[in-house]
Amino acid sequence: MTLDFSVIFKGNTLELLLKGLLNTVFYSATGFLLALSVGIIIAFGQMSRHRVVQVAAPAYLSWFRSTPLLVQLVLVYYGLPLAFHIETEAWICGIIGLGMYSGAYVSAVIRGAIVSIDKGQMEAGRCLGYSYWQTMVKIILPQAIKRTVAPLTNEFISLTKNSAMLSTITVTELFRQTNTIIAKNFKTLELYLTAAVLYYILNNVMGLIGSFCERKLKTGEELS
Repeated sequence: MTLDFSVIFKGNTLELLLKGLLNTVFYSATGFLLALSVGIIIAFGQMSRHRVVQVAAPAYLSWFRSTPLLVQLVLVYYGLPLAFHIETEAWICGIIGLGMYSGAYVSAVIRGAIVSIDKGQMEAGRCLGYSYWQTMVKIILPQAIKRTVAPLTNEFISLTKNSAMLSTITVTELFRQTNTIIAKNFKTLELYLTAAVLYYILNNVMGLIGSFCERKLKTGEELS
């Protein structure tokens, strides 16, 4: 079998693929922003002294870590209209699904970074007259943020790859766009390989950006 990659440059095939790639970037980025918000809430919830919050946070983590993203997307897309009698947009449900799923893993990154800071720094802040939250904002979090850059970059890359599952709820991102084109010209392997290359380029660019941020923040300098 001879591969014919010239099909990529015929008609508007490449334009459609790049449009799908831009959609993937948009859904991944907005989903990640939601994941950061959820992750911060859950991370502090795990460290909370309130009994209800202490129970709710682990329950959230247990559910989203123990069920497949595909199942969660289907539940959001089909479950919300049934449960609340509201009309939903597939792309909005996709972003919600990605954000809620990734938020469970982001929370572990944030919590791990916070608890890795020496407890003596919290005690020092309190001795200076700062409240718990003032110490957290002015002393603990600036140091913890530096330690989250690498793992959060990895999580964003994972989220970008997982965004391909949005195609199952009719969201037009790169993978679904690829399947739509294949249905017209039947160049399966050529188009899947092209989509894989686009994912590869995107995620490596994100990796380079993450590495640049690490160097700028001088993360890991304590190991040098």
